[in-house]
Amino acid sequence: MAKVKVHVFLKPGVLDVQGKAVEGALKGLGWGGVSNARVGKLIEFDLDGAQDPAAEAKKMCEILLANTVIESYRIEFK
Repeated sequence: MAKVKVHVFLKPGVLDVQGKAVEGALKGLGWGGVSNARVGKLIEFDLDGAQDPAAEAKKMCEILLANTVIESYRIEFK
């Protein structure tokens, strides 16, 4: 069984409205050095029975977990 973590973020150049809101809020709270905040998502799951967990996780990202037109992803295994 593989423990899988998928990190999904908007691609560079795609406006990250949530990231801008977080950045503005942090600056408003006194952390003026914050810049380029990006908000993403983390998806964790156990994957059992896959002959090639890396290939299966990539397929999941391409089909469902990430909108590859505007998002990139990174897969980790434990």
